[in-house]
Amino acid sequence: QVQLVESGGGLVQAGDSLRLSCAGSGGTLSRTAMGWFRQAPGKEREFVASISYKGGLTVYADSVKGRFTISRDNAKNTVYLQMNSLKPEDTADYYCAAAAGYLGPLRDANGFAYWGQGTQVTVSS
Repeated sequence: QVQLVESGGGLVQAGDSLRLSCAGSGGTLSRTAMGWFRQAPGKEREFVASISYKGGLTVYADSVKGRFTISRDNAKNTVYLQMNSLKPEDTADYYCAAAAGYLGPLRDANGFAYWGQGTQVTVSS
């Protein structure tokens, strides 16, 4: 059973940066695409970014394109989300997810089989 654990969240000011990490265990994540989603209070979960199994392809939500970067280190079974120029509207719980057998990046949450517990990111203005 794959387990995902996020870390790196916190309280920052607008314009600051944070790097989230997602460490996987119980399985080899290098054979599947990975993604990050977020859910703000009172809102539905939304796609943030996804990366192919080898890391060569990435896709982003328009709201984070140019500010966030997803990457992965398959040797460490870890995926990262570098978040720069943070805005108050980026405030949310951020979740890491492992796709269900997809090699390329994907936006649809239904394509992800394993989810972490989330890490909270709060951006003050």
